[in-house]
Amino acid sequence: MAEFTMELNDDQKQVRDWIHGFAAEVIRPAAAEWDEREETPWPVIQEAAKVGIYSLDFYAQQFFDPTGLGIPMAMEELFWGDAGIALSIVGTGLAAIGVVANGTEEQIGTWIPQMYGTPDDVKVAAFCSSEPDAGSDVGSMRTRAVYDQAKDEWVLNGTKTWATNGGIANVHIVVAVVDPELGTKGHASFIVPPNTPGLSQGQKFKKHGIRASHTAEVVLEDVRVPGSCLLGGKDKLDERLARAHERARAGGSGERVKNAAMATFEASRPAVGAMAVGTARAAYEVALDYAKTRTQFGRPIIDNQGIAFQLADMRTSIDAARLLVWRASWMAVAGKPFTSAEGSMSKLFASEVAKKVTAQAVQILGGNGFTREYPVERMHRDSAIYTIFEGTSEIQRLVIARTISQMPIR
Repeated sequence: MAEFTMELNDDQKQVRDWIHGFAAEVIRPAAAEWDEREETPWPVIQEAAKVGIYSLDFYAQQFFDPTGLGIPMAMEELFWGDAGIALSIVGTGLAAIGVVANGTEEQIGTWIPQMYGTPDDVKVAAFCSSEPDAGSDVGSMRTRAVYDQAKDEWVLNGTKTWATNGGIANVHIVVAVVDPELGTKGHASFIVPPNTPGLSQGQKFKKHGIRASHTAEVVLEDVRVPGSCLLGGKDKLDERLARAHERARAGGSGERVKNAAMATFEASRPAVGAMAVGTARAAYEVALDYAKTRTQFGRPIIDNQGIAFQLADMRTSIDAARLLVWRASWMAVAGKPFTSAEGSMSKLFASEVAKKVTAQAVQILGGNGFTREYPVERMHRDSAIYTIFEGTSEIQRLVIARTISQMPIR
């Protein structure tokens, strides 16, 4: 087990600089165009695939970094480039995490390569959990999966929403209810292979920010998938459901069971915090450079304490957010339990920092910051998503409060 450190080693620094170079030279120059177009930036994803950033090998190397810092380091640099394009590049990763967290070795080896495709034939994947009436309240999920024993197939029906890459993905990972009596403990995840009949794209959303990332509804109408597409397999599911029913009969005591969606989100929360850090850092750097070169009343505006102190607070909060993200990431890889919901802490604090820092950057740039001639306007719009997706700030606070108090706070 690696000791916690705040210093990247030489290999990590080399990877960081490589990703930073790609973000600066490829992502940033394309950011404004794809934000305006509100389309998936396939040419940029393909470039990322050609250099090896959009690939299973790259994410595996970062995921298995023994210090735990590989993924947050990569996320920060990519999102420093641009949040919308970066989310298009890393969005497949959430579906991949869903498979790694819940799937068998055979499922991991079979399906994750199909999520990415090849540099000459790039593919994407989608993780489908939220529904029109079930966002933060996953217990209200209505998408059903019913087992057809005669054919060894699962039949899925329902509508998913807010799905990154939804409808355009080669592989969809869908969370569905298999046992309504068990609430969230009766959920399971399913792989929907390419070109499966009955799966279609619903509404594509026109968004406030991250507009280069495709977000849409996914409609499932009598979608049949083989039994082998149940993540983890049926034997494991049956054992888990049996234990959950036994605990329910005993009054709910015993070991806590995590549902499929929550297992995925818990693994990804520090990574989302790192994304927020990247956006905040980018806005801070623009504001700092602007404050040092913009003159009013015969001197740079950074000479005024009102501006300088804002920048000092911005930098301090960014560094604090990064440390929380790195701590949670190291704890996860070291197998240390989140006894105080440290994963949620990192996501909560970093996402709130991103919203505040980008707003301060717009204010420091004044009228220029309110125009699309400067990138802080886009960064401010993009930052709003971090307090919403993969668990709102309110849900993170609820998770933290329940964990530290061991009380059923509502």
